[in-house]
Amino acid sequence: MDISSVSNLYAAPQASPSPTRSSAGEGFDKVLDSVMGLVKETDQLQHDANAQEISFMLGESDNVHDLMIAEQKANIALQYTIAVRDRFIEAYNNIMNMQI
Repeated sequence: MDISSVSNLYAAPQASPSPTRSSAGEGFDKVLDSVMGLVKETDQLQHDANAQEISFMLGESDNVHDLMIAEQKANIALQYTIAVRDRFIEAYNNIMNMQI
């Protein structure tokens, strides 16, 4: 699971004289693309784990080790995706509660 694009969001912002709307929009697009990639990767890991589980139940595979690894990868990816979602919801709520 590639988390470099999400971890770059927490890097110190570079100084710029005045942020423009287009740079803010590009930043949001980058974040959204990163999160959508994370969701797609999590979905693929879930599908892979389900396919290996079905293969094991049908007797096509007898390798429990690979099955457990696939299930753990899918579980960790899901937990990470949920954590990222919770952080975005928390940030959204903080923005909505700001008084201007």
